[in-house]
Amino acid sequence: MRYYLVTTDHFLDRLLFKDDEDYKAGMNFTPVVARSLNVLVLAFILMSNHVHYVIGCRNLDTALEFITQFKNLYGRYFCGKYKVEDFLRRLKVDISELDEFDGGLGKGVAYVLMNSVAARICMNAEDYPWGSGGCYFNLSAVRGTRIGDLSQRAQIRLLHSKQEVNPNWVITEEGYIDPRSYIARRTVEEYYGTPGQMRYALLNSSKAKARLESSAGMPSFRDQVIQEGTKDLCQSLFGKKQIEVLTREEKAELLKQLRWRFSADVKQLCRVTGIQYEEAVTLLDSL
Repeated sequence: MRYYLVTTDHFLDRLLFKDDEDYKAGMNFTPVVARSLNVLVLAFILMSNHVHYVIGCRNLDTALEFITQFKNLYGRYFCGKYKVEDFLRRLKVDISELDEFDGGLGKGVAYVLMNSVAARICMNAEDYPWGSGGCYFNLSAVRGTRIGDLSQRAQIRLLHSKQEVNPNWVITEEGYIDPRSYIARRTVEEYYGTPGQMRYALLNSSKAKARLESSAGMPSFRDQVIQEGTKDLCQSLFGKKQIEVLTREEKAELLKQLRWRFSADVKQLCRVTGIQYEEAVTLLDSL
């Protein structure tokens, strides 16, 4: 068994997950693909414009096939839902092997789990729902509906896939497979040893340090929240429904309002509005 950190590029001018239903689809595609390739998922997180995984598998080719299949499945779902051209195929991927004996595996897991904290979305990794942060050293029972108790049609509708899955996996009330059903929790827990040691590793990760160095103290607004606010502002300020029909001056005012109301930085503004980084900087400088 070899371990890999698998991550995609960050979209700068669009969102990979636009709403909770998109996140749920990504949550379900993760175990579906892992089972089809006999891959262990040690840790993962779905962020608004990129994803991270720590997986265990035979070799680099299997790791690449894992993320390729995930991109293909999610790409078909996303493009079918939003009626857009498939852009995920062009999404670049980085894969690096993690050495379990020199601390690399622990650093990789901590790096993945602390993404939401570094982004100021939540204060603790276990509070972020779209990943495996709450899986480890968690003694609470996994509650929900066994996927095997659903009809085949209901399974396909839920998973957006005909792939055979473990009938004992549990579906949460929110409508996705509970990561505790399939995450290699024991591997991670045995690696860290105790909850305290894992907590120490998370708090001393590069992502945690980036969070501490940030000047902002409270969690920021999620991309999806600002995106909804963008629609409301376009209508209330300019009487228009789409950013694309705004004039240059209106775009500048919109960016100003979003930055002021949500304390958003330029990169986040670009993700939620689709405005290119260089243009957004120019528009903000013109105010």
